[in-house]
Amino acid sequence: MTLRYLTNPTCFSDWNDLHALLHECFAYMESRIDPPSSLHRLSPELLRAKADKETLVIVLDDGALIGCGYLKKTKRMIYLGKLAVKPAHRKRGILRKIIEIAVAMARDLDKSGLELETRIELIENHRTFAALGFTKSAENRHEGYDRTTSITMIRRL
Repeated sequence: MTLRYLTNPTCFSDWNDLHALLHECFAYMESRIDPPSSLHRLSPELLRAKADKETLVIVLDDGALIGCGYLKKTKRMIYLGKLAVKPAHRKRGILRKIIEIAVAMARDLDKSGLELETRIELIENHRTFAALGFTKSAENRHEGYDRTTSITMIRRL
């Protein structure tokens, strides 16, 4: 396994592969979350446009795309979105390394920490992010819902 972590790679152009990676990695939550994932509104073209506004981190294993994350500068923090690692490559520290890249970015930009959202139903994600130093900071409701549908988690630097 030869892993490469690339930030805003100018050589990357396979937006269809990135789209497929996200759908593969998020498939397990389809029957578990309500409302459905915002991923359904993202086409390969919109993922490319998102990379023009945010920092895209891709992870390659011998040239094959196996992970990604979008890092977005906010007023006080770096927001992490669309974090994904192919199921066969999980539990190898890949997500941890993407988080380390985000921490370095936050420090370079004098931000106070990292922020992300995860669905309320995905308890295993809550545990994973807690193990990476994140704590729950808020409960959120999607528009039209009278119950908590997601939580915000932060990691202070």
